[in-house]
Amino acid sequence: MTKSNILIEVINIKKSFGSLHTLEDISLKLEKNQFVSILGPSGCGKSTLFDIISGLELPDSGKILINGKNYNGKTGRVSYMHQKDLMFPWNNVINNVCLPMFIKGENRKKSYIKAKKYFPDFGLKGFENNYPNQLSGGMRQRAALLRTYLFANDIMLLDEPFGNLDAITRRKMQLWLLGIWDRMNASVLFVTHDIDEAIFLSDKIYLLSRRPAVVREIFNMDIERPRDNKTLTSMKFNKLKEKIITLL
Repeated sequence: MTKSNILIEVINIKKSFGSLHTLEDISLKLEKNQFVSILGPSGCGKSTLFDIISGLELPDSGKILINGKNYNGKTGRVSYMHQKDLMFPWNNVINNVCLPMFIKGENRKKSYIKAKKYFPDFGLKGFENNYPNQLSGGMRQRAALLRTYLFANDIMLLDEPFGNLDAITRRKMQLWLLGIWDRMNASVLFVTHDIDEAIFLSDKIYLLSRRPAVVREIFNMDIERPRDNKTLTSMKFNKLKEKIITLL
């Protein structure tokens, strides 16, 4: 690993909210074109860590480096998608998706042209003028992911983006995400408390302890890509799952 390949470096982050001690000592790295999951029990501070990386929260101590520069408390460098799709119900899909570009002051017509190029890959072609309540849960999440990608397409923070979906739709979305990620040229930090999801999607997993969270273990995935449904029943997959379960 060379310094030039490291996009995000989280160094000894600590965070408390009053008497609630949330993050004790968190360090991690995201490299270029890497898919890294942060796995841990509910309430261990995963979303708080994302708020700090994105600049929405300041750490009590520690540093967030992006491309080697200190980004503590600085927003706008990475794209960040929460568990809920946060689509505006009064806007159609194309306007929802283009919102980041509008906020940046980009020309509306050029924004539409730029966004529409991605609609086929995101399974949204033909739905540009539909409203969020006319879409399935999976389609809403794909629209939200496209909006996230258009904000900053090199580094994406995805906070349990499939957590509200039913099991069948969730699995389809995981397969779709792996396929689209190959073509997006993006680096992804992904929060989840689903062990199967973390193993299936990731190049590396940071396993967090219960609050106050520390990095309990780092797993480098020795599972070949491309991955499909057979991956979920492979010996490597299940051995790794068993090891993670024993640590949680």
